[in-house]
Amino acid sequence: MTGTITLPIWLFLLILLFAVVTFASHFLFPSVRWFFRRRLERAVKKLNARLQRPIEPFKLARRHDMIQRLSYDPEVMGAVAVHAHETGVPEAVAFEEARRYAREIVPSFSAFVYFGFAIRAARLIGTSLYHVRLTHFDEPALQAVDRDAAVVFVMNHRSNVDYVLVTYLAAERSAVAYAAGEWARVWPLSRFIRAMGAYSIRRKSRNELYRRVLAAYVRLATQAGVTQAMFPEGGLSLDGALAPPKLGLLKYIIDAYSPEGRDVVFVPAALNYDRVLEDQILISAGQNGERRFQARIGVVARSFLRLLWLRLRGRYQRFGYAGVSFGAPLSLRAFEAERAELDADDLALTLMDKVAGIVPILPVPLVCWWLTTKGPMSRTALEQGFAAVVDSLPNTQLYLPRNDIGYAVEVGLRTLIRRELIVEEDGVYRFDEAHLPMLTYYANSIRHLMGPLT
Repeated sequence: MTGTITLPIWLFLLILLFAVVTFASHFLFPSVRWFFRRRLERAVKKLNARLQRPIEPFKLARRHDMIQRLSYDPEVMGAVAVHAHETGVPEAVAFEEARRYAREIVPSFSAFVYFGFAIRAARLIGTSLYHVRLTHFDEPALQAVDRDAAVVFVMNHRSNVDYVLVTYLAAERSAVAYAAGEWARVWPLSRFIRAMGAYSIRRKSRNELYRRVLAAYVRLATQAGVTQAMFPEGGLSLDGALAPPKLGLLKYIIDAYSPEGRDVVFVPAALNYDRVLEDQILISAGQNGERRFQARIGVVARSFLRLLWLRLRGRYQRFGYAGVSFGAPLSLRAFEAERAELDADDLALTLMDKVAGIVPILPVPLVCWWLTTKGPMSRTALEQGFAAVVDSLPNTQLYLPRNDIGYAVEVGLRTLIRRELIVEEDGVYRFDEAHLPMLTYYANSIRHLMGPLT
């Protein structure tokens, strides 16, 4: 027992390494994790004190624990059994498939990443690209929302910048969890998207097991009161107009609702732009009849470097105005009380009507609407057209820069001329037929509001 043993140096170092790893994993790492978790809990407590809607414990749970909870959810386990029976695979194999879906869906929210970096980045990006304007905000109605309710922002989808603007503008209220498409699963973007609390979804998946796992996650998040954001259109608008709503996520949220439990409050939000960064890609996809966007990471990188170069040379100009409106909330409990039964189609149409009614009217879309509707026009005629809109539509929908009709017309014309979409000839503004799809794309964003003037 007290004898001397001679060991090769490599074996001694290997034993020492195993001892260090064992000590660290059993004593050091848990202590370090406990220390940082306590600091994080104190930081989140201070953060919740200034947020109108505190961060829910559900979002702060460890990702591993949430994956386990989702994988062993009774509804998921039932779907696993059905999937195994229908496909003829062992239940263990079906369960591993469900667990893989859970790992794909469940985010890993980080309060530090969201509030320490993402909010600042969203503000910087949004205000660098656009003059951001909050065109309508029903503050009393939003303040009156039950703090215990699960809030869901329901938005139209014009651009991928939508995520940036709503994240930035909702920063003082809560951390918003988005349902992001397939692009959010691309590494390394996926790590950052998950850290912001977003969960990725396969929009076109027909796999019933995947759908049951996703439905279970949405149910758990909704019942826990997580603030969410969704795009009922299911994707970016290819023609600029609002698309009919799809029921996917909305149906899952309705299924998660219980009259005896937590209320669900939908907040309509609408966005519009003087220029959509992806407009040419979206128009081309619409003309081709398929949602296959040809933008590559190299294209995005070149565009970013070009904008950076213009900024360094002092020649950078923002892409006009971006308007965001928040409308009156809709309580699911109140909606159900007014009807004999809770119907997903009825709710979806009601929400889209609310979104449509608060779409911001900005200078470029309004100029495009007048030119595509009435043909070539003089500046005086355009100013008269803008005045007619001011007289016939609520001022909560129309944004006039500097509250000046003449300047608003100038902004719209200047932006379109800079892009060579229109030209001035003898005091009359006209466009070539080749540019009609682009002008129509922007006019479509407000066409549904222009009924009284058609």
